Amino acid sequence: MADFNSTPSTSILTTSSIEQETDTIKKSLQYAEELKLEGNDHFRQAQWNEALVAYQSGLGHLPKRRFKSVSELPENILRTNDKDREIDEPDVTSDRPEVVTEMDKECARARAVLNANIGACFVKMNEYKQAVEACSQALVDDPHYIKALQRRAASNDQIGSWTSLTSAQEDYNALLKTLPPNSSQIKEIERSLQRLKPRLDDVQKRETAEMLEKLKGLGNSVLGNFGLSTDNFQFVPNGQGGYNMNFSR
Repeated sequence: MADFNSTPSTSILTTSSIEQETDTIKKSLQYAEELKLEGNDHFRQAQWNEALVAYQSGLGHLPKRRFKSVSELPENILRTNDKDREIDEPDVTSDRPEVVTEMDKECARARAVLNANIGACFVKMNEYKQAVEACSQALVDDPHYIKALQRRAASNDQIGSWTSLTSAQEDYNALLKTLPPNSSQIKEIERSLQRLKPRLDDVQKRETAEMLEKLKGLGNSVLGNFGLSTDNFQFVPNGQGGYNMNFSR
């Protein structure tokens, strides 16, 4: 008599599990696409808040990336058109093989669009710090994402701190390396860099002076307990790239 084993084989279970997961992801992609289109309609009508909610909701339907950073992915995995790119925060699952599948690529492209649009909403709402964060999410995974570089550079330019302007300068330079030589955007980026340099120098000097003034106030609050102040200490260049500290009453 034949011996029929009523327990499904491991391979059958594994195949079924993969198919179920793939089906779930496809549904997530469909929901995300519908919400993206809804957000696009709001965006075209200048309804920034409504568009933002739709894009964020769409992003929430998608699975998070399984890799730590773009350096772990095969080169150019996300090198698609700007309109098709974006990426979300990493989410590494240790018990799954680190193999990039076509489904990974589809999810990455979907996240790309949504995060890019989220950044665009924040720019329209003058929420430049949030715009920088959204664009940075994309650039963690694709350093050559042109629209993300442009939006982050412009947003950091608007923020105007020394750190932000430095980041904007780096992004503008990255754009010059990334854009094709015949791009019509190159001249405008070069003009932005020219305008940026004197601003960067001025802001650096001002923020440095403000920081030194705060440190001086802190020092005086401590030294005052001993009848001293920071005016009792002078830093004199030693001619070797450093300073000597002199004390005087």
